Amino acid sequence: MTKKIAAFPPDYTDWLADIKTRVQAARSRAALAANAELIALYWQIGNEILQRQSAQGWGSKIIERLARDLREAFPEMKGFSTRNLMYMRDFAESWPSAEIMQQLAAQLPWFHIVVLMTRLKDTSTREWYAQHTIAEGWSRTSLELNIRNRLHERQGQAVTNFGVRLPAPHSELAHETLKDPYLFDFLGLGDEAHERAIENALVRHITQFLLELGNGFAFVGRQFRLEVSDKEFFIDLLF
Repeated sequence: MTKKIAAFPPDYTDWLADIKTRVQAARSRAALAANAELIALYWQIGNEILQRQSAQGWGSKIIERLARDLREAFPEMKGFSTRNLMYMRDFAESWPSAEIMQQLAAQLPWFHIVVLMTRLKDTSTREWYAQHTIAEGWSRTSLELNIRNRLHERQGQAVTNFGVRLPAPHSELAHETLKDPYLFDFLGLGDEAHERAIENALVRHITQFLLELGNGFAFVGRQFRLEVSDKEFFIDLLF
């Protein structure tokens, strides 16, 4: 007796596509919320460094000591280097208004903000690129290229009416926010999460990856178990 295969509902494909879109949007919202907390923290630290430098005459030695103490307290976070603390100070100086920071900078990954601070000195020009990065979903590479090509001079004056908006889920900006290593460290996910994400990505695109490796490679398996001298080991990806 042959088993009758149930037919899929006619609207299943559209329903699946809608769910995928909602999952991607939810992931983007979650990443954006975590990123906003990270950026707000960096701004607060930078602002306090500015205030203490002004009131107490802090020098670079104090910032170096602060960086060392913070790294000892939070060894899993890479964001507390002396150089990054300097960037935090520059960040608070570049965007002195907490309100503007929350509306604009909190929507950008940290490395995008560093590019804006280090490549641009004019406030209105910096804000123009920040807004267009959010609106058009530019990756950091695209942002750097557009700054180098002086895109703002070809497209008109800067616009400073910034509204909080979610980057398109499929945009390069949303992708980079989800993969930002500082965000991973801030959430306490650590290197294991990075390695597993890379492993998952390679397996999803295994055919293309093998073609990139060239002739003579075969994929044996993931988390491949080996026993050596009564000890158990697992190879992430065995080729």
